Amino acid sequence: MITRLVKMTFEPEKSKDFRLLFEQIKFKIAGFEGCHHLQLLNDKHLPNVFFTYSIWKDEIALENYRNSDLFAETWKKTKSLFAEKAQAWTTINEFDSAK
Repeated sequence: MITRLVKMTFEPEKSKDFRLLFEQIKFKIAGFEGCHHLQLLNDKHLPNVFFTYSIWKDEIALENYRNSDLFAETWKKTKSLFAEKAQAWTTINEFDSAK
């Protein structure tokens, strides 16, 4: 399994735009082959900082999503709202991958 956490900081006035965008696309991303979980988290103290937390079947599934038209379209729209560059962390649970 692959776990991915992406931190996104938006211009304060664009946070609402991101929430609306996420609501429109979350089911498409969550339904992408190999996606086991997708969740949006909002920093309690910084309302313009969000995290997406996702779990993927394996590295291939994540890369297939990242190379998809859905990702390209979504990322273009999301990136235009950023106040600063996004940060991403990806972990591999080797125990699950060995199954």
